[in-house]
Amino acid sequence: MASNHFSNYEGIYNIVHQPALIVAGCSVLVALVLSLFLIFQHLRSYTNPSEQKWIVAVISMVPIYATESIISLWNPRLSLACDILRNYYEAFALYSFGRYLISCLGGERKVVELLEDESEEHLEKPLLHDSDENNGTEQRSFCNFFWHPCRLGKDLLAIEKFGLVQYMILKTVCAFLAMILELFGVYGDGEFKWYYGYPYMAVVLNFSQIWALYCLVQFYNVTHERLQPIKPLAKFISFKAIVFATWWQGVGIALLCTFRVLPNDGKLQTGLQDFLICIEMAIAAVAHVFVFSAKPYNFVPVSSAHGRVTKETIEATLDIDEGGEHKPAVLKETTTQVEAPRTSVKESVQDIVVEGGQRVVKDVALTINQAIGPVEKGVTKIQKTFHKKTVVSSDDEEEESDIEIETNVTENLTAKESDDNEMV
Repeated sequence: MASNHFSNYEGIYNIVHQPALIVAGCSVLVALVLSLFLIFQHLRSYTNPSEQKWIVAVISMVPIYATESIISLWNPRLSLACDILRNYYEAFALYSFGRYLISCLGGERKVVELLEDESEEHLEKPLLHDSDENNGTEQRSFCNFFWHPCRLGKDLLAIEKFGLVQYMILKTVCAFLAMILELFGVYGDGEFKWYYGYPYMAVVLNFSQIWALYCLVQFYNVTHERLQPIKPLAKFISFKAIVFATWWQGVGIALLCTFRVLPNDGKLQTGLQDFLICIEMAIAAVAHVFVFSAKPYNFVPVSSAHGRVTKETIEATLDIDEGGEHKPAVLKETTTQVEAPRTSVKESVQDIVVEGGQRVVKDVALTINQAIGPVEKGVTKIQKTFHKKTVVSSDDEEEESDIEIETNVTENLTAKESDDNEMV
């Protein structure tokens, strides 16, 4: 029976593989053309590096996902390597989207000022001056992150950055672990069995991703009014749709195969996931053309001394009635725009790689220090506690030894006095 089932699954896979590969290939072609053209537009009109470097990183998610998925669908033997690379870039894209929001708000310094202003507006003034310190501690507590994030002030930025970077770090670590476990044959991609490493990593990454997305949502809830010029809701929905569609879709397919709702065959499982991602990336590429358009960066303010100035004049002729006489009048409206200077693609890519890489390294180092800090404090407290106990026990031993010495001296003096009395 097992061989019949296996042959049936193999037959189904062979029948649908070629048509699915053609449809997926057409979708990938659409995704690549649209995404690469949009990226090229941003690289040519690279007038706002602080924002555009992260936009390019987010947009690159589509061609990377599409390429890896079509390769995996074409050759299932490469599915695990493609899936690992795809998942890692998902974490980096999530981090890049968070950095993009910070850049649109004017950078970290402006964000800190904004969050502190929001915090002061929502903090209630205490009735007694003596309770200022306690009130500030209560209002800045971690519980407010879930219920009143606007009260956290600059701490909200630290939590948001930590949430995004921890997901990127865990994704990288789990990617290496998956490769090592696969070499020993105990990874079990898509298998929810206790002796495989896949279910444990899925649980860890699931919680890590939920926390990262929740941090991003809370940060967006506090700053969405200041982000209105960039229409953040459309960008937020389009990005989150890709993240949720890929991750939860893969977990859902694995669960359906585990419970025998779908054929429990590795090729069918990975092939279905890759096919759906190829279709979804074509849809995402179309959405990105409108959501992350490069048109806002094609022009700079008129006060800028750089760029080519273009003027457009619109004329309209009107007849004015003055004392029964019709006199023609000409109205002119002139609009002036300063076209942004074109930059070379090489310079733009260099700025994205160098400046963006340095920013990532700084945030990763900061996150690791934030994670290690509480551990070091805990170890220090434990060491101090043991040290105090050791000092107290040594003091007690010294006191006991002193008491024993005094007791022995007293006993000796008593015995000596009794001997003297007997002799008398």
